[in-house]
Amino acid sequence: MAEGQEHLSHLLVRDRAADEEFRRRGGPDPKIRPIEDRAGHGGGRLSELQSAFSSIDQERADQLTEAELRALGTIITLEGEDPAYPLKLDTLQQFTTHRAPNRRRPKWLLLSVLPADEANGTPERATVWVSDDYRPTFLQLFEDYLAKESPKGKPRNNELVANIARIRATVLADLWQSDGSPSEGTTTWWEIWLRPSADGPDLMRRFAEASGLTVSERLLRLVDRDVMWVEATWAQLEVLPFTAVPVAEIRRPEFIDSIEDLTSEEQAEYADDLAKRLEPADELQPAVCHLDTGVARDHVLIQGSLAPQDLHTVLGISGYDQDGHGTKMAGLALLGDRMDHHLLASQTVTLRHRLESVRILPTGTETQHDPRAYGDVTAQAVSLPEIAAARRRVFCMPVSTTTDTPGKPGQPTLWSATVDALAVGASIVSDRDELRLLAPPDNDAARLLIVSAGNVTGTYVADHLAESDTAAVRDPGQAWNALTVGAYTDLDTVPSDPAYAGWSTLARQGDLSPHSRTSLPFGNRPWPIKPDIVLEGGNVLHDGGSMFEPNHPALSLRTTGLTNDQALASANATSAATAQAARLAAVVMATYPEYWPETVRALLVHAAEWTPTMRHEIDQARRRGLQAQQMLLRRYGWGVPTEERVLFSSDRAVTLVVQDEFVPFEGDDFKVPAFRLHDLPWPREVLQDLGSASVTLRVTLSYFIEPTASRRGWRQRYKYASHGLRFELQDPLESESQFVQRVNHEARTEESGGRPESGQVSWLVGANQRLYGSLHQDLWETSGAELADTGKVAVYPVGGWWKNTKNRDRVDRAVRYALVISLKTDATGVDLYTPVANTLHVPVEIPIE
Repeated sequence: MAEGQEHLSHLLVRDRAADEEFRRRGGPDPKIRPIEDRAGHGGGRLSELQSAFSSIDQERADQLTEAELRALGTIITLEGEDPAYPLKLDTLQQFTTHRAPNRRRPKWLLLSVLPADEANGTPERATVWVSDDYRPTFLQLFEDYLAKESPKGKPRNNELVANIARIRATVLADLWQSDGSPSEGTTTWWEIWLRPSADGPDLMRRFAEASGLTVSERLLRLVDRDVMWVEATWAQLEVLPFTAVPVAEIRRPEFIDSIEDLTSEEQAEYADDLAKRLEPADELQPAVCHLDTGVARDHVLIQGSLAPQDLHTVLGISGYDQDGHGTKMAGLALLGDRMDHHLLASQTVTLRHRLESVRILPTGTETQHDPRAYGDVTAQAVSLPEIAAARRRVFCMPVSTTTDTPGKPGQPTLWSATVDALAVGASIVSDRDELRLLAPPDNDAARLLIVSAGNVTGTYVADHLAESDTAAVRDPGQAWNALTVGAYTDLDTVPSDPAYAGWSTLARQGDLSPHSRTSLPFGNRPWPIKPDIVLEGGNVLHDGGSMFEPNHPALSLRTTGLTNDQALASANATSAATAQAARLAAVVMATYPEYWPETVRALLVHAAEWTPTMRHEIDQARRRGLQAQQMLLRRYGWGVPTEERVLFSSDRAVTLVVQDEFVPFEGDDFKVPAFRLHDLPWPREVLQDLGSASVTLRVTLSYFIEPTASRRGWRQRYKYASHGLRFELQDPLESESQFVQRVNHEARTEESGGRPESGQVSWLVGANQRLYGSLHQDLWETSGAELADTGKVAVYPVGGWWKNTKNRDRVDRAVRYALVISLKTDATGVDLYTPVANTLHVPVEIPIE
């Protein structure tokens, strides 16, 4: 793990995996052709085999001068005669026996099989590679047919030899797998399928160089084949079967950049194989509940994780997906961005969460929702799975719309306020442009809703960052309590198809995806920093002129499709990023059943880090001032979380999670009675020993606010949120009494409309820039020695509409929060984890002066 030498985990249960050797699907034993003249038939086949070996040896000598390209085996073609008597394929692949799998060597390999075509009169044909070292052993199969008998009195190897009508040397045409005939006489691109070997791609490149051919830099690795592309005439490639290049097939180029580019039949084989290796989670495990177009639950990769009773709808009678969007998101929420990896692997995939679905979007023939009804629809959709099943869940809503407050980006809407109310556990109904609160928030009913930031719409432009920076997060992504997800991309490789020669990707690796919106248009008003995090959302191709390709599979994520029960498809943009975030949240819930929704949200944001590209941009903006830096926070959020950082600590990166609650206001005058002081289990001796070595402290505070029931006064401070919380860190060498006095001063300053000063700590963001919304995070990059002299964190309240309106229903009501704190160093030989684990303290209440 990058953060430390050891893999110490706060994860209680890890995913399990078992290696299983790939096996071809079996079938009944082939029928055996009756042979009247055993000697004539067997002798003829043996003679043809010897002749094939001899002609291939001569071809090698005549064609190849470069020693490295001289083959270590020969490719022969076996032909059947009658389709009723198929070739015995399972004997045409054999390896040496060795206990260590990596020491096994192939004796002969089945490269490809073409079925018989009765219409054209062509027999079944198999191409087989035979190692030169084991050529005598292969010949022995035919010699034994002539001279030996089985215990049943049949010729030895009768199943193999009897059904072979002809053996000959292989030519390139025997390896052709596409329909029709290959184009001859013109220079074109060819798709070369290699059997996997350590040096196969390098040998192909050497062959191309020696022959003066162009070979694509792209390489696709499948389970049992490596795929490359070369530009040549057919004649220039005819020598390939006689070289060391481990060629198995040649096809008309489809320029396969992903498994989705294979034929539908080949995709189905991969999907079926993965379906057999999936181990669905128990029905009591947490679920990702999709509020979308529905889900096609009969897909082979989904059906084990989505029960029929968990497929709901608020429209009509069916929750089945007819659009495809919901099914794509379900695949990502189940398997994340590793679908390609799982499809090409052979291990068991043990799932730890399930799926639920509520169809909230109408089909083309159904009446569209009134925009003012989005909140009602969401509230109704949230209630259906909660009534049906008692399990923990995260709600995934990768849908958005244009705000109903044009010209006022970031301002709450009826929909976003509904999301905030649902998250905090309030019972609500909407009354045209207002929410009606039926009951105060209920901590036990709190929910985690993950929503998308929304996608850039219209025409793409070359300066994609400028476009994203002027495209405001779409409704309800501005919701305070929701985890809002934007998109970045690491996908920057141009597809291998020559049609895209000269094209490039819009976004640099690690930068914002061209699909994603930002909250820069919110300005410096008191609206939350959105998105909170970003995840992979794909890239856009650009020809340098006016043409853009926003949905190429090679620059998107693989997932489940709708066209059939085994279909694979692509997904991208902020919807795909949102589904991935929902999966991470569900995995956290499965790992930590005691964590609140506020805590899960905090952990995902706490685990986010800016890519080098993002960090460079933020550091540059910081030199221009804190306001410029905050603007870039509104582009990138807190960066990219990974599953490893969300779930694991290490000896050099330890994360402490605190869940706490207290009463922020009491009495008729809504007095602030106390704030919370957390005495942290600081590894002081280890930090002191680090001296000037760098250590990063990260603090995340997450809580849910209750939204105002109407829009009146939203422009004013403290009018939308019920309350606010802030955190403050004890300064180095600051005594506890001095720290308490300073926190009192900071609380009074903000209550009176001023800005907090935040002590002497050089926070990356700063107290004035991190106070937006209901999730606050900051970093302090300092030395071990300096960090050793601190160790206490205060959490204190500031007023909201609870206090300003003196609502009697909210007096003496406890609020809760999650506080996540981590220490990280790159110094070697350091153990921050053990002393923290051995020393835990509870917070104490300090009276407000």
